Amino acid sequence: MLRHALHTRLLVFGSLFAFSVFSCAQETNAKKHEVMADGHPIAVWEKSVPNPKGHILLHHGRTWSSIPDFDLQVPGENLSLMDGFNKMGYSAWAMDARGYGGTPRDNTQWNSPQRAAQDMATVLSWLVRRNQAATNVWGWSYGSMVAQLTAQLYPENIRSVTLFGYPTDPDLEVPVASSSPTLEKRVNTRAAAASDFIVPGSISAKAIEVYVDAALAADPIRADWHQLHQWNALDGEALKLPTLLLQAEFDPLADTDAHARFFSKIANPNKQWVVLAGGDHAALLETPRVRLIEATIDFIEWIDR
Repeated sequence: MLRHALHTRLLVFGSLFAFSVFSCAQETNAKKHEVMADGHPIAVWEKSVPNPKGHILLHHGRTWSSIPDFDLQVPGENLSLMDGFNKMGYSAWAMDARGYGGTPRDNTQWNSPQRAAQDMATVLSWLVRRNQAATNVWGWSYGSMVAQLTAQLYPENIRSVTLFGYPTDPDLEVPVASSSPTLEKRVNTRAAAASDFIVPGSISAKAIEVYVDAALAADPIRADWHQLHQWNALDGEALKLPTLLLQAEFDPLADTDAHARFFSKIANPNKQWVVLAGGDHAALLETPRVRLIEATIDFIEWIDR
């Protein structure tokens, strides 16, 4: 299966890194909330600013949860995406999907595309009640697919959608599983945690170690997904909200040809496709981070002009 093959490629990249255990990760100062989705608690992390220009909700990728991805604290370095959006005048929120970080697995032990979209819609409803304003959704990797599916199915509380590290192809058809899947509860590894950092010099060795430690502390066991054929509902023609597509130059999961076919189908004319020079799948934590933040905010503010 394509996504499995792509994940395997990342693990190969990760084998280039071997880091000793170095426990220098800083605890987040983000405020944690619990939002109930069909009786299940979803962890939502908040970093707000006074009188915000707007609100951004972040959704993490396939393997790692919000805090290591979006609020990495490395002494002497500015790598937190949430802090970066705060500096631009925006309140940042990040949710942990079922089985990730501060959100436990539910009694089924599984997550699925539709379940993830429903959970994101629930969090967006909570945010609108709290903030009295629609939210800008920002998804990374698998989270970009969750963000798109949510925007298609539950658009009412979303102001704009940003898709970064978009790892799928609009022409890909995911087959329906012929049998019931088996829970893996795979143990995550240091190699897997380091696997996205593939551009030499784009991030310090210290920051990678901090990320690896934080990722394994937050997500020691890999979450399990099923019913992946539900991703077949992803359709640019059904994406009617302002959309920013962010692609890092060296991201092995972001195929330019697939992006072109997807971008051409996005229904809303308020759309942009920005390539981040020198970045890879983890560009939000690397030297293109500033450009990524500026491109996101420029788009959010551009759609009001």
